[in-house]
Amino acid sequence: MGTIDIHTHYVPSAWPDLSTQVGPGVWPSLRVDSEREAMIMLGQAEFRRVEADCWDAEARLADMDADGVDIQVVSPTPVFFSYDKTGDEAVKVARIFNDLALEICAPASDRLLPFAQVPLQDTDAACAEVDRAIAAGHRGVEIGNHVGDRDLDDAGVVTFLQHCAAQGVPVLVHPWDMPESPRLDRWMARWLTGMPAETHLSIIAMILGGVFDRVPPSLRIAFAHGGGSFAFWLGRLENGWHRRPDLIATSERPPSSYLDRFSVDSVVFDEAPLRLLVDTLGAEHVMVGSDYPYPLGERPAGSVVDRAGFLTEGQKSAIRHGNARRFLAI
Repeated sequence: MGTIDIHTHYVPSAWPDLSTQVGPGVWPSLRVDSEREAMIMLGQAEFRRVEADCWDAEARLADMDADGVDIQVVSPTPVFFSYDKTGDEAVKVARIFNDLALEICAPASDRLLPFAQVPLQDTDAACAEVDRAIAAGHRGVEIGNHVGDRDLDDAGVVTFLQHCAAQGVPVLVHPWDMPESPRLDRWMARWLTGMPAETHLSIIAMILGGVFDRVPPSLRIAFAHGGGSFAFWLGRLENGWHRRPDLIATSERPPSSYLDRFSVDSVVFDEAPLRLLVDTLGAEHVMVGSDYPYPLGERPAGSVVDRAGFLTEGQKSAIRHGNARRFLAI
């Protein structure tokens, strides 16, 4: 049985002018440079160069076959989230991109499983859009790890997660909107250090913010990019919970008590951090993720799992597809 990759992204080959369809403002657009290449623009600024594997199902399927991947979860590229806009604007954007995602995945709907985006800044609209998207064919939802200064323990986000739990919708949390500074603008440091830090912070918010105390265990939630730096610093978090209960012991139980409540992907690129993830969370809470098709992702998908000598064949099988089948309920 082939690999299930729970962390990939799409970009449509075209979308409507959002300033016309949604309202005035700085919106993402696509500058098409050739049949196979384009540039995502934010206003007049170049954001990211993309290629046809972002929108062309045949290109994706060819790469999947080469990597031994049976199924991809195909999620939005976070630049489209629009959390900085009004809820009304963001829901219009979500509907546009969610419908386009279904078109991208339609040529191989048994292998390309779309995850929706929602206007997370508006709880009622987010719940309504995830319901609409699931009814239309989406298989889950990808959310950013924060909405402005609101972390995942924000009351509105918790209500949305409770809704996903009640409806059986799997949730993938992806870091986005990393802090900027002259020090972080070099070497893609926002991606090299900011993404792990943001993901770590979002798991802390779920624990210390009491989200896992308020959301039922039926919630299927996973964090991209190996859960960031969380596994490495769990001991520090646990020590703080016990040593500074006046500030840190805000969850019902110590942080280590919640390790069975979430999963992470495997896109950590090296055997040592993968071993730490498995030792910390258990092999049953790690799934293959690649960040396909972006250049800082892993190719072939799951290669760090395949070459990990410390994993048993049963653990490799669980990480490559078994855990994802449970996460996706397939």
